Amino acid sequence: MASVYITLAIIGMVFILPVIIPALFLGALFYDFLNSELPPGIDQPLKLRFFHSLLITTMISGKILEKLGICSDLSLLRVVLDGIPPRRDSKLLIKDLKVDEVPLRIYQPKQPPTGKRRGILYFHGGAGTFGSIRAFERICRYIAKKCNSVVVSVGYRLSPEHPYPGQYFDCLNATLYFMRNLEEYHVDPALIIISGDSCGANFATVICQILLNKRDLPKVRAQVLLYPGLQGLDFHLPSYQQNASVPILFRKLVIYFCFRYLNKEPSVLEDVLQNCHVPESMKRKYKKWVSADIIPDKFKIRGYVPQKSTSYKPEVHEAVKELLAITFSPLLAEDSIICQLPESYIVTCEFDVLRDDGLLYKKRLEDNGVQVTWYHSESGFHGILAFFGYGIFSFSSGKKIMDSTVNYINSL
Repeated sequence: MASVYITLAIIGMVFILPVIIPALFLGALFYDFLNSELPPGIDQPLKLRFFHSLLITTMISGKILEKLGICSDLSLLRVVLDGIPPRRDSKLLIKDLKVDEVPLRIYQPKQPPTGKRRGILYFHGGAGTFGSIRAFERICRYIAKKCNSVVVSVGYRLSPEHPYPGQYFDCLNATLYFMRNLEEYHVDPALIIISGDSCGANFATVICQILLNKRDLPKVRAQVLLYPGLQGLDFHLPSYQQNASVPILFRKLVIYFCFRYLNKEPSVLEDVLQNCHVPESMKRKYKKWVSADIIPDKFKIRGYVPQKSTSYKPEVHEAVKELLAITFSPLLAEDSIICQLPESYIVTCEFDVLRDDGLLYKKRLEDNGVQVTWYHSESGFHGILAFFGYGIFSFSSGKKIMDSTVNYINSL
């Protein structure tokens, strides 16, 4: 009987979707006008508003489909964000394989190597709950060709189906496989780069920290971190305040997806937004590393107002204590770890709630004697690289980020 109801629901959706989807999009566009902020200087604001409205439409549609029992809201979001597959590339050899059930896609230039190549591991973004190898195909192809390198894109399994912290284990297992099979891919063991964007940059950071204890493996040459999210301690940093309503990643959406990733109920979301999950002893301990006081003044000009301290709530801490673990918040690793890390390249975007995570990590690395190359996109926003390679649908700031990243890799 249940299958009959589902079939009828699907048939009904086929007939009403042509009406519902445009209505939802118009509603999403209206919501975007009322609730989002597009500050002066952000890259192509009208285009960004259009894409943000599409994202809102997708999320609302997913909730409707979930209520009807057709699919989960994340399933629809994943399909839409996978994007359009690119055409076959005659200049690359592309191979798919699985390592411990983790999908990998390996990109190699077709032209025979004159010597050993760089090996680049790439962990995609998506809050640990969406994103895929397919969604970041254009980025990995671009890096492989422009850097004449072997690129390994890691399709780590997603939460909540594959619970946290399984994503770190998937990324680690993929990394270990690649580092133990460099000869097969003609990769120079002295030129291994670990990279990622957003939460993928978080995974890259953690994997680099873990590998410090793997003395039997080649040493990582560099970590490449594109607008990384690196801490769950302070959601009142200047960038969180200034960009709270800037598409595509609202401040509240950060916490929402953290909860989805950790498979937590959103009942304490507002308390976490106010930093009520952090014990006073922890705030004091980490203030030297995570604080608005450390952020350069030039990043506070755009409307930053220091926030009053909030009261600690033990029950909130207990509900979301994973946010403060070193795995989730590698920015909190001890100096004895940070000082051993490889040379780093960090990208931050001005209109990104996660901007200050990158700035704080940059300072921590530099304070510990680690060389850092930093690229700041003055007009960029979080997730801008998801549109890279789509021609007129791309953003010029995203192309500049990719070109800067390629130049850095080629300098190694």
